[in-house]
Amino acid sequence: MDVNGTVAEGFEPVREAFVRNFEVLGDRGAAVAVYRDGRLVVDLWAGTKDVDGTADSAPWERGTAQIVRSATKGVVAAALLLLHQRGLLNLDAPVGEYWPEFKAVGKERVLVRHVLSHRAGLPVLDRPLTPEEALDPLRGAEAVARQDLVWEPGTDHGYHALTYGWLLGELVRRVTGRGVGEWIAEEIAGPVGADLWVGLPAAEAGRVGRSGRVEAPGNAGGLRSRPKRSVAEAYDDPASLTRRAFAAITPFPDQNDPAYRAASLPATNGIATAEGLARFYASLVGEVGGGPRLFTSKTLAAARAEESAGPDQVLVINTRFGLGYMLHGSASPFLDAGSFGHPGRGGSLGFADPESGIAFGYVTNGFSKTVTADARAQALVRGVRAAL
Repeated sequence: MDVNGTVAEGFEPVREAFVRNFEVLGDRGAAVAVYRDGRLVVDLWAGTKDVDGTADSAPWERGTAQIVRSATKGVVAAALLLLHQRGLLNLDAPVGEYWPEFKAVGKERVLVRHVLSHRAGLPVLDRPLTPEEALDPLRGAEAVARQDLVWEPGTDHGYHALTYGWLLGELVRRVTGRGVGEWIAEEIAGPVGADLWVGLPAAEAGRVGRSGRVEAPGNAGGLRSRPKRSVAEAYDDPASLTRRAFAAITPFPDQNDPAYRAASLPATNGIATAEGLARFYASLVGEVGGGPRLFTSKTLAAARAEESAGPDQVLVINTRFGLGYMLHGSASPFLDAGSFGHPGRGGSLGFADPESGIAFGYVTNGFSKTVTADARAQALVRGVRAAL
């Protein structure tokens, strides 16, 4: 495998894990980046830009970007936390205070805090959106505003796989008057110099590779090849919260469609380079290349303070969430107890670990069946841990 890029002395275990991801775990095209204390110590890429990897496929380059699915949620959560940090949004206020239409059918008790921590009780839509409706920047928010609660807000938690983006995105629009993708470009990605977008600009479209499904050959490294029976049953049952949450758009759009990539679906269609994702997380906890540190110490503490823990009503496993971020745990292991971030279904991962000064980003064009803990990303995280 021809691996391009650099690793700082001591971080060779990350390169070794990256090579193995291609040789054993089925990667076709991918990149990984790691910052430590604001310095880029790992910057690697390999394979082909497109997942099919045909003979005439372009090679993955340093600036190649990919859709990162739910890793988008960590970027969008930062928008709400920054609005709170600036005094423009109260985390303990009812969502309806900013979005009056949202108060329909008993949702007056849903707080902004509940939305960020997957406690709002709105993981599903009784009438899923079509792909065409989902691309409309207002239809998702309108559908969530009409939706009944599944549980009393704040009393339970369950992963809001798709509705999360409409909830957060509409709050950003109501508070700022700007679409969430525009706000992220102007207030986060631009100032810190991160190559990431929610709503891909036409000028950047040529950088994004074609993605698709991949499977690791055999039982790679002895990893669990089948989910627990309860989890598998939940995904198979059309009436379960699990199936309904992931089916809030039915059928799910083609993620290689330029129209899908250009739209703003802030739970699922963010696009980033590995370096851009890692730089974003590095900028949450410190300065990078003279750019601003985004989170104050108080906001950082809020982001990774546990808000939800235990059995997840949607994912049917134990999950932990702070305000907008998954926390280190069995469902999605990061580096250590203080780490916070977000995986993307099928592979991608971004997180920060303030205690060690590590910020991590991994993107791939090959989506596996995993939801929260992909074997390739976890192998790279173990490589970082070995380097420390």
